[in-house]
Amino acid sequence: MQKQILIIGGGVAGLAAGCYAQMNGYRATIFEMHHLPGGLCTAWERKGYTFDGCIHYLFGSGEGQPFHDMWLELGAIQNRPMINHGEYQRITDGKNTLIVYCDPDQLQEHLCSLSPRDAPLIKQFCDGVRQFIRFDLSALYRKPRLLMNGIDWREFGSKMMPYLIPMMRWASLSAAEFASRFHHPFLRRAFAQMFSWEEAPLMMGMALLAYMYNRNAGFPQGGSLAFAQAIEKRFIELGGEILYNSQVEKILVENGQAKGIRLYNDEVYSGDVVISACDGRTTIFDLLEGKFINRQIQRMYDGHLPMHSMMQISLGLKRDLSEFPHWTTYLLERDILIAGEPRREIGIKHYCFDPSLAPPGKSVVEIIVRTHYPYWQHIYGRRIYDEEQRQVSDILRSYLEEWHPGINGDVEIVDEATPLSYERYTGNWQGSTCGFLLTKETMPMLIKGVAKTLPGLKNFYLTGQWVEPGGSVPLAASSGKNVIQLICAADGIPFTTH
Repeated sequence: MQKQILIIGGGVAGLAAGCYAQMNGYRATIFEMHHLPGGLCTAWERKGYTFDGCIHYLFGSGEGQPFHDMWLELGAIQNRPMINHGEYQRITDGKNTLIVYCDPDQLQEHLCSLSPRDAPLIKQFCDGVRQFIRFDLSALYRKPRLLMNGIDWREFGSKMMPYLIPMMRWASLSAAEFASRFHHPFLRRAFAQMFSWEEAPLMMGMALLAYMYNRNAGFPQGGSLAFAQAIEKRFIELGGEILYNSQVEKILVENGQAKGIRLYNDEVYSGDVVISACDGRTTIFDLLEGKFINRQIQRMYDGHLPMHSMMQISLGLKRDLSEFPHWTTYLLERDILIAGEPRREIGIKHYCFDPSLAPPGKSVVEIIVRTHYPYWQHIYGRRIYDEEQRQVSDILRSYLEEWHPGINGDVEIVDEATPLSYERYTGNWQGSTCGFLLTKETMPMLIKGVAKTLPGLKNFYLTGQWVEPGGSVPLAASSGKNVIQLICAADGIPFTTH
């Protein structure tokens, strides 16, 4: 008789776990609180415009590159064009502009033209990008650490050995710390913003540019929701079942073993194994009532680890912006107050590179700023919450008007999302968009791996971004795959991807 696996959460990790469960002879049922798959990997349509809420680049988009086979196994990229960019973004203060080319040779030449005095430092960075061009990040996820034998470790070591010194050197250094070494004042500011947050480990940025240069970090045409729906389709074709509008209230435990789940409508489902692919804190402290923890788990969720909460303003414009760079970060001369916090940079991105996301001759624009969850949580449910959303939107649009005169007259629709929006839609703790933010503090957790089981609880597994610091779509899917590998090993059956 087939074992029944119950999966909480229909995001990428849950969908991947479901697919690999079905491939390996299990019966998988996914319970998703909303009516669409994908979780954070989503998009939403407003009056013909599609506002994407997740993927900026997809590791594994290139044939023969790391993670590519996994996406083929999950049915995510077949017949899906990938859009590759020659430059990651531009950063400008109005006088100087940094073009973040993906080609390290082109980037080095450009940076040296901006600041010849910084040539030795620039070469260090671009050499780092070159070192990671053949870096196989997916090697960390081909098999869970617990299942690796001597041969696996030797193979893993041989793949990682060329990168050991670069990883030790660059994983513990943040973009802001490296930026502070520049002599040129503009590069000191701009370089810190190169990878979207100042705390980003430099190794992460180097690997990103290397993958973009390899055409292995493209944008899947159609956007994030269409990408997630392709994996959902694969799961259903494999015989899996997904139940929408089904929010789990409790994980049922008997004699230290997970036995099933209870929904908020009091429906009960029994299973042989329960996998949580939803918010980690909710799972551990609410669904399981905090009964299966230790000091390490308490420490992980005490609030000291960094998270990434943001506000996204999405605009539908009756104007074609395809002649402009797709992503520009503007460095401001003075602080502006946004949601109670001073900010000196605004990132603006348009999606004209994917014509499927807007009507012909029109554009989708997104403005994303970091913000603190407590600010929005404090005013949620009151009229001031809506007023504050509009105020932030108006402030950001006033700057957009300055950089693109007359553009506000072309706005056909405005959509505003705060950390509370992300929390309502996904259940993620404090509206985090990537679990624990990837910084030099959390990088060791990523490399060493985070346990996917809880102490004292059998037949239960955690998967997804809360056990893969830094989140990201490929790591979430790999996490779902790894959990099924653990279950197959526990049952003594060989793991397959067919």
